Amino acid sequence: MPMPWTYRHASKEFAGFLADVKLRMALESDNMAYTAVDGVFQVFRRRLTAEQGLAFASVLPSVLRAMFVKDWAPAEHPVPFTDRRTLTREVRAVRPHHNLTPDSAIEDTAWALRRCIDQRDLDRVLARLPEGAVAYWRVDVEDPRELDQRIV
Repeated sequence: MPMPWTYRHASKEFAGFLADVKLRMALESDNMAYTAVDGVFQVFRRRLTAEQGLAFASVLPSVLRAMFVKDWAPAEHPVPFTDRRTLTREVRAVRPHHNLTPDSAIEDTAWALRRCIDQRDLDRVLARLPEGAVAYWRVDVEDPRELDQRIV
């Protein structure tokens, strides 16, 4: 079996994702983008069991998969999803002294994520996760081609 593309080109794939995040969030550095995405991932995974989180991680590119599971201590009882404003406050509370994450961070991360993966795989996994997971990763765009996978 050949090496999966996501392993062979992990740096290129991650750089493209971070470029999209910086563009959408109007951030200046990879560090700022990383902090925002890390917050978005932490808030999402807090609402999942380990089994659910691993199912989600399985459709992520290799570096994002590693980010998603890094330092994760799955809770015995995940917390429920809530409204977008509350979720965004949680995202911004991750490393609060080094966080310039905009209020649009969740949707912006979802936009960038959808552009770097097969959305059918993501949607299939999200449909099996707790209520609120689909809404968390929903992106509203006028032209669906905007979300076309950029690196295939």
